[in-house]
Amino acid sequence: MSAAVKISFGPLSAPKGGAYVVFVGADMKPGAAVTAQAGDLEPLIRQAAKAANFKGAQRTALDILAPAGLDAARLIVVGVAPGKDNAALDFVMLGGFVFGKTGGAQKVEVAFDAPAGSWDAAAAADFALGLRMRGYKFEKYKTRKKENDEENGAPPDFVVGSVHAAAARAASHERFAVAEGVEIARDLVNEPPNVLFPTEFADRAKALEKLGVEVTILDEKDMAKLGMNALLGVGRGSSRDSRLVSLRWNGARAKRGKPPVVVVGKGVCFDSGGISIKPAAGMEDMKGDMGGAACVVGLLHALAARKAKVNVVGIVGLVENMPDGDAIRPGDILTSMSGQTIEVINTDAEGRLVLADALWYAQETFKPRLMIDLATLTGAIIVALGHEYAGLFSNNDELAQHLAAAGEATGEKVWRMPLGQPYDKLVDSKIADMKNTGGRHGGSITAAQFLQRFVKDTPWAHLDVAGVAMGSPSSDINPSWGSGWGVRLLNRLIADSYED
Repeated sequence: MSAAVKISFGPLSAPKGGAYVVFVGADMKPGAAVTAQAGDLEPLIRQAAKAANFKGAQRTALDILAPAGLDAARLIVVGVAPGKDNAALDFVMLGGFVFGKTGGAQKVEVAFDAPAGSWDAAAAADFALGLRMRGYKFEKYKTRKKENDEENGAPPDFVVGSVHAAAARAASHERFAVAEGVEIARDLVNEPPNVLFPTEFADRAKALEKLGVEVTILDEKDMAKLGMNALLGVGRGSSRDSRLVSLRWNGARAKRGKPPVVVVGKGVCFDSGGISIKPAAGMEDMKGDMGGAACVVGLLHALAARKAKVNVVGIVGLVENMPDGDAIRPGDILTSMSGQTIEVINTDAEGRLVLADALWYAQETFKPRLMIDLATLTGAIIVALGHEYAGLFSNNDELAQHLAAAGEATGEKVWRMPLGQPYDKLVDSKIADMKNTGGRHGGSITAAQFLQRFVKDTPWAHLDVAGVAMGSPSSDINPSWGSGWGVRLLNRLIADSYED
């Protein structure tokens, strides 16, 4: 796990060398507590702001080097004045923004004091979460060391000064548990496919046992006995064995008495497309086709680390989709665990085959109160929604509404897409119960319709995360190719709507 930033909380104080961060509005006045500790900084800030045309707008910054009369190498002035839309200040994003403006500083003191009014302990803890998420790095395979301290030295050290330091420290524990989950998911997606293949992924998931998560790993013989021929079919062309992993966290007060929330993740550790092979350009990105499974593991870590009062089961189907003499072919018919038969039209529509058996196994084994799956399932969802939203498909309006609310709260947004009989009939097959593609048009919808055929009466949501789990644009809190998308969303969903 990345350790690219160190964060602690302390009282508001005057700077002691290093970089000093203060916040101002349009009037260029820092908060009263800053003035009491560091003196009247307004004249210095006004003079520098005039020269730099700095207006104090929200998430803008002014960097003053060697500020006169201040024991600091740099004074970083951050604007928090609302813009025309009068949007509320997002302290997680603010923390990430501040981290991005402190490049090269090894010691940063943040005077976390509102220019007007006050910021509470929760705001300080959210700010620290943003610092941590922006501080993530994945550099384990870089052997050529850089000479500057930022790349080769110790992680930057942030001290968040607040009048609510003790309460902020306590509030940060749960937030940092979630950050650890995000970091784990990012690490898994960023790993190369020659390192992170199905059995290695399963071994890493097993590490959650140290937090009290019950981990069960099914090998190919176990899955064959259960009739998981759809999942096993995908992995037939690979020299790497497939796995199915269940991760069970029993945190509810009633323990095993309450049906669990079940989260299912597609874990195609590398997707060549199989016999229907993908174009060579960009195929290296298919190491990230397990972004859904990575989120599930990260989520279970977050829930266990913060001791969430809820029963949750994570299921990840782990395969590698490769072309080989034994690989499934277009035209093959597979019999899934449910007994339904699937005509394979395109071996590159493999994730839905993995999820078909994983969803059925989840319902048969755990009798869930609700079920959510995440999958980097279709390129079509990127055409529809770009890299800003995940596609949401659901058979339950209440669950869909809860997911949308959690998305707005965390910034991991979802957009509901339609389901219905006109789309469902597109996956009918003339010689089997269904085929694994519904054609070019509405590709993300027909993929969801395929999955719905493996869902009974359980409230269910499918999240197509192809545009957000990997290769999404960097943001103030995500500098990584593998984003860890979904961990914060589902943690918030569970905390708000399903936790005791």
